[in-house]
Amino acid sequence: MKHEVLEKFFTCYKSDKDIQALNDLEKCKVYEKAITLAEKDIWKETTGKSALPDYQALFREYEEHLENSDLNKSRFKFIITIPVADRPQHLNTCLQSILRLCKIYQYGGIKETKYHKVCVLISDDSQLNTNIEKNQQITDSFKQQGLECIYFGAEQQQKLISIYDKKHIKNIIGDIDPDNFFHKGASITRNISYLKLLQLQNENEPCLFYFIDSDQEFKINTTLAQGSENSYSINYFYQLNKIFSQKGISILTGKVVGDPPVSPAVMAGTFLDDVINFCQQISALKAEHKCTFHSHIKPAENDAAYHDMADLFGFKPSNDSYEYQCSLKHQHKHIECFNRFAEKLNQFFDGEHPTRKSYYQHEDINSSIKPARTIYTGNYIFKPENLKYFIPFANLKLRMAGPVLGRIIQSELGTSFVSANLPMLHNRTVDSLGQSEFRSGVNHLLQSIDLSGEFIRQFYGDVMLFSIIELTKSGYPKKHVTFEKITETVHKNFSSMKLRYIEKQQHISNKIIQLKTIIHKPENWWNSAKSSEYAINLFNQFIENIENNFGKNALTYTLINSEKDIDLNLNKISCAIKTYHADRSHWQNLLSNGTSKS
Repeated sequence: MKHEVLEKFFTCYKSDKDIQALNDLEKCKVYEKAITLAEKDIWKETTGKSALPDYQALFREYEEHLENSDLNKSRFKFIITIPVADRPQHLNTCLQSILRLCKIYQYGGIKETKYHKVCVLISDDSQLNTNIEKNQQITDSFKQQGLECIYFGAEQQQKLISIYDKKHIKNIIGDIDPDNFFHKGASITRNISYLKLLQLQNENEPCLFYFIDSDQEFKINTTLAQGSENSYSINYFYQLNKIFSQKGISILTGKVVGDPPVSPAVMAGTFLDDVINFCQQISALKAEHKCTFHSHIKPAENDAAYHDMADLFGFKPSNDSYEYQCSLKHQHKHIECFNRFAEKLNQFFDGEHPTRKSYYQHEDINSSIKPARTIYTGNYIFKPENLKYFIPFANLKLRMAGPVLGRIIQSELGTSFVSANLPMLHNRTVDSLGQSEFRSGVNHLLQSIDLSGEFIRQFYGDVMLFSIIELTKSGYPKKHVTFEKITETVHKNFSSMKLRYIEKQQHISNKIIQLKTIIHKPENWWNSAKSSEYAINLFNQFIENIENNFGKNALTYTLINSEKDIDLNLNKISCAIKTYHADRSHWQNLLSNGTSKS
C-alpha cells in the first residue's frame, strides 16, 4: 500500500509471502485492523482526500485474499430492493452508484463476470409505457455490466400475487385492479416486493434484504475532510456484513444526507425564514460586487433543522435562519447569485430545501449503533425472518409509514432494532428537469404546483403516527385494544395535530406577507435591474405557489377542516389500526406456508 499509515501497519509483514503464509482468519484480522486505521486517516483534515484511494484499494486487496475462502462463503449476500415509479433517470443514477460501489470496494468478489454477493430487485410501479420500457432497458444494461438485476414489473407482480389468497391481505397489498396496476404507492410496492424476496432467499446462503429509494445514491456529501464533495467514502456492504455478523441485530436503519426525507408540507416555515433572510442580506449588498455567499458550510444543529414541527419528534426547534450557500462555481456577482437562488425556489415543492441540506458527520460506525424508533423506508436492512414486518396500513397511502412501522418494531424487538451512521445521498430533483420526475401527491400544472394530495397524506400520516405512539405505550399491537379506545386516541391526536397545523399556517401567512414586502420594495436593486426580471418572475411564482398551498385560503387547510372528510379519514385510520392484528396473522400464515392458492 502507498499510504504512510498502511505502510507502517504492514511492516511486520515484509512481503506478500508473509501475508500468504497466514490462514484465512489471520489474514482477515490483519486487513480489518488495517482498514480501521485507514478509516481514521481518511477523516483527518490534513490527509483525508489524498488517503481515500488507498483506503479503497485496501478493501480490494482484502477481497482478493478472501475471494475463494470459506469466510467469503459465510458472508451475507445483499438483495437490494428499489421501488420506482416513473423515474428512469433517478433509477439509472441509483444503479450507477451501486455499480460504482461494487467496482471500488468489490465486496464479495467477482464470479462468472458478476458481483455475486450483490443483487438488485427493481420493483416497478410506473404508469407510462415509455418509462416502463426505459426501466427494463436500464435493468438489462446494468446486468451486462456485472450487476445482477431482476426486473419486477406489473406483469411479474400480478403473476406472483395470483398464487396467494388476496382477500386476507388486501390491507397489505391493496385492492388489486389489473387494469390500473400502477402508482399503487411505495408502501404497497414494498409489501409486494416482500413476497418476491420470500422466493429469492436461499437457505444455503445468508442474505440481508436492503430497501432503498430510487432518488438515493450509495455515497455521501461532506463539509470537512474531502472538500465538500460527494464521495464513496463508506463501504456499506462490508460495514453491514460486519454489524449483522457480530451483533444480535435483526433490523437496522440508516438515514439520508442531502435533501430532507420529509414532505414540503412540513418545511414551508423554515424555508420561508431562509428565503427572507437571504433577500434581506443580498438587498444590502451591491449587485455588481463579487458574490459573498460562499462561506464555510455550517452543519445543521440537529437532524430535523428543516422541519417546521421538529419539537414533535424530540428535537430542539431551529430558531435561527440558515444562510444560502451559492452553488455557482465560476467567478460571479451578487446579481447572478440572486438569479440562481430564484431558480431553486420552486424545487422546494418537490422536496428540496436549498438552505438546509444535511451533511455527513463522521463517527465510528460501531460507536454510532444505538436503539432505533424510526424506520427510514429509503434506507433499511433486515434479516429474512423479519419479512413479517410488512409496511403497515399500506392501503391508506399515508406518509410517515416508516416512523409508524418503527414504533411497532421498537415495541417488539427492543435493542435488536438499531440505527447506525450509514446514510445515503438523497436528491429529490433531476438537474436536467429542475424538478422530480414523478412525486405522488405533487401535481405540476402550467405555472402552479398543487400540494394538496401530499399535504393530506402528511397530515393524516402524522395523526396515524402519534396515535400509534400512544397505543404502543399501552401494549399495542401485542395486547388487545378496544375499538373505542382506538377511536378515542385517533380523534384526540387529530384535534391536537389540527391545532398545530393551523398555528403553523398563521405563522406561514405572516412570513408570506413579509417576503412580498421585501421582493416588491421599489428601492431594492433587483427591481431596477433588467437582468433580474426573470428572477422576479420566479419569486412571484414561488410566492403564489406558497400562498395557494399554505396561505389563508389554501385548499389544503380547507380539506383538514371538512367535517365529511374528517369523519371518513379518521374512520379509515381507526379501522386500519383495529384490523392490523388480523392482517399480521394472515401475513404470517402466508410466509409460513410459502404459497396459498386463491
